[in-house]
Amino acid sequence: MKGYVVPLLLAGLVQSAHIAAGQAARSPNPSRTSTAKNRKRLPRYREPMVDPTQGDNVDGDDLVIRRAAVSALGTLNGSVVVVDPASGRVLTIVNQRLALKSGFTPCSTIKLVTSLAALSERVVEPGTFVRISRYSSFNLTTAIAHSNNQYFAILGNRLGFERVVYYAQMLGLGEKAGLDIVGEQPGEIPVEPPKFGGVGMMTSFGEGFQVTPLELAALLSSIANGGTLYYLQYPRTADEIENFKPHVKRTLEISPTGIPDLKVGMRGAVDYGTARRAGYQASEPILGKTGTCTDFRASNHMGWFGSFNDVGKHQLVVVVMLAGGTKAVSGPFAAGVAGAIYRTLSEERYFAVDSTSQKGLLPEITATYPCCSRQ
Repeated sequence: MKGYVVPLLLAGLVQSAHIAAGQAARSPNPSRTSTAKNRKRLPRYREPMVDPTQGDNVDGDDLVIRRAAVSALGTLNGSVVVVDPASGRVLTIVNQRLALKSGFTPCSTIKLVTSLAALSERVVEPGTFVRISRYSSFNLTTAIAHSNNQYFAILGNRLGFERVVYYAQMLGLGEKAGLDIVGEQPGEIPVEPPKFGGVGMMTSFGEGFQVTPLELAALLSSIANGGTLYYLQYPRTADEIENFKPHVKRTLEISPTGIPDLKVGMRGAVDYGTARRAGYQASEPILGKTGTCTDFRASNHMGWFGSFNDVGKHQLVVVVMLAGGTKAVSGPFAAGVAGAIYRTLSEERYFAVDSTSQKGLLPEITATYPCCSRQ
């Protein structure tokens, strides 16, 4: 009989629970009913309206591009920077107040730096698969396309802190991207690895970096044009536009195949990876990298997308940064904003117009401070 005591007690408890549950289901719950009634009487919540263009100075902007960017961004708390990668000319900045600030965590867009550093230092070959788990492995292309954090943490740990910082500085992080752009503040480069996660957190999430949309636009421009980092210039008057001359900051000292190898993964991100929303909307090929994370210093959820299109005329770099707020944002969401910009410009035949502006100008090399040093 003792062997049956515990099962019988359990059965009784289960039966009592079923009876109690049935009674609760049949009898009304005053508090629930009251809550439901009160909920119906509450006014419907509405997102506060944001005007990201407030305070912007549009003198010198390409107004066709600006209209497309303003329309795509809508009332989101964010910024859009569009640059000509062949010259470094800024064509528009939407939400200049936000774009010129001292920077935000770049999230997974830092993986562009990690990739070029790893390829140049021969830490990894493009086709080499790195095992992430027992059943999963990635090569560079698929890791960029799907923004795999473990892959880039492994590359970062192989590179080490000093080499990551060296390539970040070479690519323009931690310094002003612009040449005499009023109000621009530089981003920051970490002085030591993060306490939690080490170098791997730097190279996968961007932990410790503070990057501005202008810095990312300059970096993307150097990838789009094959390895020349231009000073970004923002001409404001007809005379400044007429006499515009590109100024080279530096030529990137990276692997000769680094940029072509990187571009394959950036194209994959749009075709089948994290940036598919950009590809759905645009007719021209787009290459890009998304970023999603939380900037704990600014208490913001971040959504980034750095991109450029693959066209013969009027190639553009488009950087979208969303700084959160009441709406959930992400890298894929930012990619959708950029895709809408490309689509609008394509519909207006912007990329089909014959280019006669800066294509024939020879860049003027401007003396500058040293970019970086190996330790």
